[in-house]
Amino acid sequence: MFQYMVRRILIAIPVLFGVTIFSFLIVNLAPGNPVDMQVNPYATEADIQTKKEALGLNDPIHIQYVHWLVNLAKGDFGYSFSTYEPVLTMIVDRIGPTLLLMGAALILAYIIAIPIGILSATKQYSWMDYFTTSFSFIGISIPNFFLGLGLIYIFAITFQIFPTGGMNTLGNEGGLMDTLAHLIMPAIVLATGIAGNMVRYVRSSMLEILGQDYLRTARSKGLKEFFVVNKHALKNALIPIITVIGVDIPMLIGGAVVTEQIFQWPGLGQLTIQSIGSRDYPTLMAINLMAAIAVLLSNLIADMMYSVADPRIKYN
Repeated sequence: MFQYMVRRILIAIPVLFGVTIFSFLIVNLAPGNPVDMQVNPYATEADIQTKKEALGLNDPIHIQYVHWLVNLAKGDFGYSFSTYEPVLTMIVDRIGPTLLLMGAALILAYIIAIPIGILSATKQYSWMDYFTTSFSFIGISIPNFFLGLGLIYIFAITFQIFPTGGMNTLGNEGGLMDTLAHLIMPAIVLATGIAGNMVRYVRSSMLEILGQDYLRTARSKGLKEFFVVNKHALKNALIPIITVIGVDIPMLIGGAVVTEQIFQWPGLGQLTIQSIGSRDYPTLMAINLMAAIAVLLSNLIADMMYSVADPRIKYN
């Protein structure tokens, strides 16, 4: 296992390197540049060129990338082009709220999706199965921005149950209940698509397992159906479910960008939108790097979980 993980980490290094090259090209080839967002309309061409020179934007793109990579190797993420703050400080300040939102959304999605998927499989072709299948398709299909705006209109504006956005009430020091009230709606929005996708995979995986001979043997010995389904069948159905969990992390990161902007949640997603608008290259590169590392780690953890779920899986 240890040697396998070391090999996976070594493979991840060139993958991460390739992601940074691709991200740097995409970010720098986008229309506009940071100087256009900062100078006033009356700035002369000489002023614009001086500003570009100060930011290193006059260098060829491959030279800019080498400079960024060398600084990254030293632990220097650079400074924001828009706020002039250290990028690492901005990331550290924002990563906590994003992890809180993503963690709450994951927990909520799995608490809902796994029981519903099991129920749908055990009640195949019943009205319950059709209802849960419809729920999963709706959850996958509905856009985050549409669901978010709908929840704001219903629960924040019409019934005034939850706040419209933010992480804490203005003037509040950030109590637990206040943060929870602000967290509920964005977590529901982010969890809906994850739950809809997970229901389908749990149902499919459970249907494949429920027809196995060893489960019929367990039933013939008098074992209660609850234990047959939740102990024997579910454990053996975990392999494809774990795979989906590894895939959910990129979906969460992408969904958080939209969801945080809708609810003004002060996390990395909102910072991403702000950085795109201001063409803040160093901040965008740092966020892309964090996202790539998170995806690679999630896949590595999923591989480790395979051997826990199924002892027959050995990595040599």
